[in-house]
Amino acid sequence: MTAGRHFLQIPGPSNVPDRILRAMDYPTMDHRGPAFADVGRRALEGMKSIFKTESRVVIYPSSGTGAWEAALVNTLSPGDTVLMYETGHFATLWKSLAQKLDLNPVFIESDWRAGADPAAIEERLRADKGHEIKAVCVVHNETSTGSVTPVADVRRAMDAAGHPALLMADTISSLASIDFKHDDWGVDVTVSGSQKGLMLPPGLSFNAISDKAMKASETAGLKRAYWSWADMAGPNDTGYFPYTPATNLLYGLNEAIDMLHEEGLENVFARHQRHAAATRAAVKAWGLEVLCQVPEHRSPVLTAVMVPEGHSADNFRAVTLRNYDMSLGNGLSKVADRVFRIGHLGDFNDLMLCGTLSGVEMGLRDAGIPYRAGGVQAALEVLGQKFDGARAAA
Repeated sequence: MTAGRHFLQIPGPSNVPDRILRAMDYPTMDHRGPAFADVGRRALEGMKSIFKTESRVVIYPSSGTGAWEAALVNTLSPGDTVLMYETGHFATLWKSLAQKLDLNPVFIESDWRAGADPAAIEERLRADKGHEIKAVCVVHNETSTGSVTPVADVRRAMDAAGHPALLMADTISSLASIDFKHDDWGVDVTVSGSQKGLMLPPGLSFNAISDKAMKASETAGLKRAYWSWADMAGPNDTGYFPYTPATNLLYGLNEAIDMLHEEGLENVFARHQRHAAATRAAVKAWGLEVLCQVPEHRSPVLTAVMVPEGHSADNFRAVTLRNYDMSLGNGLSKVADRVFRIGHLGDFNDLMLCGTLSGVEMGLRDAGIPYRAGGVQAALEVLGQKFDGARAAA
C-alpha cells in the first residue's frame, strides 16, 4: 500500500470532487416517476448555460465517442463529404469513425503542433464550388497534443467562403474549462463528455444542437436509433428520456453545474489559464519543450511536454508513478513515447498544481531525463503574481 492520495494528473478523466461523489451517492430513483422530471429538467436546462446556448441539448449515457457518432448520424447521409482537420489523435479517431459510417472525410493534414488553421479550412471551402462538403468538424481542445482550435475563427472562415456546411466542434476536453460559446460562435453541433471539465466520472456525453442542425436531421439519411435526436426530443421536453438514463450521474451533473456557477464560469476559465501559464513556466525552466508550437493555441487544460531525443517519456511516467504515485498522460500514436501530458483541469487548485509539478521535477531526476532544476520555483512565481497584485491593492 502507498500512503497518501494518488495524484491523477492525466488530462481526463479528472479528479471527482467529494461534493459530486456525495451527490451521486443518493438512492437511484424511478426514472419514470414524477420526481425524476425535476432532475432531468435541471440537467438539460443547466447544460445550456454551460454550452452558452438557447438551443436543444441532448444527454446520452455514453462516452464521448457516442456523441461524435450522434453528431454525424443525425445530420448526414451515406457518402456525404466531411471536412476534418488533423490536430492530433482524437481528430484522427473522429475521422476514422466517419469512415466507418460510410461518410467521405477529407482530412487536412498537420504536424500535430497547433490547432486547426481557419485559413486552410476557408481555402478548401472556397474550392468546393458545388458544396459537396456537408460539415466541417474540428476538435476545440486536442487532448493528445495540448492545442486549441479557434472555433470562432473557423466560423468566420466558413462565412467568408460563403459555404453552407454545418460546423461541428468537439469540446470533450474543453467544456467548462475553456470558454466556449455555442450560439455566439455559430456552431451547429457541439460534442462533449462528462469526465473532464465537468468533474464527473466517465459515462455521460452531450450534443448541443442548433436549429439548422435540427432541421438537417429531418432529411439526413444515415440510420440511427439509440442516437436519434428526434426520439430524445419529446421525452426531454418534460424532463424524461426515451430509455433508462444514467440517473446517479445526472445527480452528479446537477451538482457540477451548481459548482461551476458558484465559482463563476469566467473565474473557472481564468483559473485554468493561470495554471497553464504556471505549468508552461515550469517546462521552460526545466529546459524542455511544449509540444504545441503556437503560443495562442496552447491549452489551458493540459500541457504536452516533449522529452529530449533518445529518452523515453513512457519510462519517465512509469518511474514517476512508481516513486510518487502520480499518473501522467502518455503520448498517443504519432507522439507515443515522445511526450508526457500534465493535466491541470477540473477540480484543481494552486496547491495541487505545485504538488503535481514537484512530482514531475522529481520524476525527471529519477528517470535520468536531462533537465534544469527550478521548474517548480518558476511556477510559484507565476502563481504568486495573483497575490502580489492583491497585496498591492491592499
